[in-house]
Amino acid sequence: MDWLKYAIDYGIIGILLVMSFVAISVGIERYLLLSKVKIADYSDRKSLELELTNRMHLIATIGSSAPYIGLLGTVLGIMLTFYSMGKAGFMDTNKIMVGLALALKVTAVGLMVAIPAVIIYNLLLRKIKVLVMQWEINDGRQRI
Repeated sequence: MDWLKYAIDYGIIGILLVMSFVAISVGIERYLLLSKVKIADYSDRKSLELELTNRMHLIATIGSSAPYIGLLGTVLGIMLTFYSMGKAGFMDTNKIMVGLALALKVTAVGLMVAIPAVIIYNLLLRKIKVLVMQWEINDGRQRI
């Protein structure tokens, strides 16, 4: 069961760090695109929305799944602590607390990934809605 400790520390936290990198990278790329987009270049709303919302699902997926991945690491860490307790028969409370603290570390990392991802997603979504509304306003003026 010692492999489980390394799987939690390096595997799950590594996955969460990769997810964080992806969310931030996509967020930066989307922000740069949204700040440069010219809504007058689009003839219909659907093509504008397709361009603006491209890859937004990645940020939303990371923001919604990161806490669950962190929780998985916590559950595995608690299982490891209980396994160690059962195997030893009797454990010092210091070892138990250290094991539980290490298990909760993964949940904290999951939340540290999810919260910025959700914030980035909501900020970008607001900018997308504003651009689509501006396109609709401009399209309405052209029809008059």
